[in-house]
Amino acid sequence: MDNKLVIYNTLSRKKEEFKAINPKHVGLYVCGPTVYGDPHLGHTRPAITFDILFRYLKHSGYKVRYVRNITDVGHLESDADTGEDKIAKKARLEELEPMEVVQFYTDRYHYYMDLLNVQKPSIEPRASGHIIEQLQIVEDILKKGLAYESNGSVYFDVEKYNQSNHYGQLSGRNIDDLLSTTRELDGQTEKRNSFDFALWKKASPEHIMRWPSRFSDGFPGWHLECSAMSAKYLGTEFDIHGGGMDLLFPHHECEIAQSTVTNGHTPARYWMHNNMITIDGQKMGKSLGNFITLEQMFSGEHEKLAQAYSPMTVRFFILQAHYRSTLDFSNEALQASQKGLERLLEACGKLDKLQPSDSSSFQVAELKDKCYAALNDDLNTPILIAHLFDAVKYINSMLAGKATLTSEDLEVLKQLMKEMVVNILGLPATAEGDNQANGELLSETINLLLNLRIDAKANKDWATADKIRNELQALGVEIKDTKDGFEWSIK
Repeated sequence: MDNKLVIYNTLSRKKEEFKAINPKHVGLYVCGPTVYGDPHLGHTRPAITFDILFRYLKHSGYKVRYVRNITDVGHLESDADTGEDKIAKKARLEELEPMEVVQFYTDRYHYYMDLLNVQKPSIEPRASGHIIEQLQIVEDILKKGLAYESNGSVYFDVEKYNQSNHYGQLSGRNIDDLLSTTRELDGQTEKRNSFDFALWKKASPEHIMRWPSRFSDGFPGWHLECSAMSAKYLGTEFDIHGGGMDLLFPHHECEIAQSTVTNGHTPARYWMHNNMITIDGQKMGKSLGNFITLEQMFSGEHEKLAQAYSPMTVRFFILQAHYRSTLDFSNEALQASQKGLERLLEACGKLDKLQPSDSSSFQVAELKDKCYAALNDDLNTPILIAHLFDAVKYINSMLAGKATLTSEDLEVLKQLMKEMVVNILGLPATAEGDNQANGELLSETINLLLNLRIDAKANKDWATADKIRNELQALGVEIKDTKDGFEWSIK
């Protein structure tokens, strides 16, 4: 905690020194995925950004309670509270129970986060597991006169809230502008104003996901889950709330409004938002259909990909841009990341070959200070990586006999590289990297064989399909055919 971390607070629109509410403890809440499809490259940005924050806070001596939610109900296709529930729609199309969809894609998300070496949060609550807490907030807001019932649904009265509070304090929106641009409420006649948002929605007859309430059989509004779960696990005021820039409005703005009415103050002191990954100049996302799944990234099977990229290459690619800047996808940038990562890890692997001398020809203490200064400056990972490549030059110069370090300075350098590269950036040490590369190669090889088996079955070449299955099973690979293809595991 000697590190004076400065972070950009979206709420104040400036950098502020981080000061925990309770010394030695940090409460961190980050909006997690809506689990109705495979995770894509865009999902890596918040996962890795807040993984770095989680790691660095722990490294700095804090005990961190990191809560990252799973959205499994209430996220409708439109932010205007219209359309189908995204998970219910997927369930209908796949002829599955909604919670089958949730479980499958939650497992898939975890699998790919593990490959990316993203540490698990302390608590990972689901929206559907906290319906009671969400209904309690609805009742409280109604009691305070800042919500209204309409045909079995309950909506937050934004205009009335804004009379005594500032709706738009996080995003910079002005309610007068919202009022002046209000048009006829197309299909939303239940609302007094188009910008009012749902706290509880009455379920239509065909809506699968529903719970009983005194208003109707229905489901909570999307924004409500985070207000309920952050308060339950971190208290009504906690340190940091994180998420993607795309959640700033309306999601986080609505969270602040709900929590302010219920608790009398905003939920978090610091709000952090990572920027987007773009592709061809557009935000990468499922709604636009321009995404590349992590499975495709790691296999190379996408028209935009020139090759397959390892999880650590993708992680390094993310870290080479500051989390608040946009990051445009390109094969050239990923290939450069791959080469840079190889160079960094190769140098780390040479550390044990270095021999100490009687004197030092460069200042390791100064390098260490620069590394921590970069992290303390709003988690500036690209500057940190630049300093680490300075260390790579020093290491190679020592091997060439052109630089020296005392035994004491050499130990400082070894410890610094371990802390920065492995523990904070979450990249593998060389041996671990080799093992991971071998594991990735094995995974890709098995996927290749099983895809060949699918092709053989499509061509009614049953002998080849059976041979591939039998040979893999003999080697200890358990195979399960699924509607979407296959799943496998090693005994």
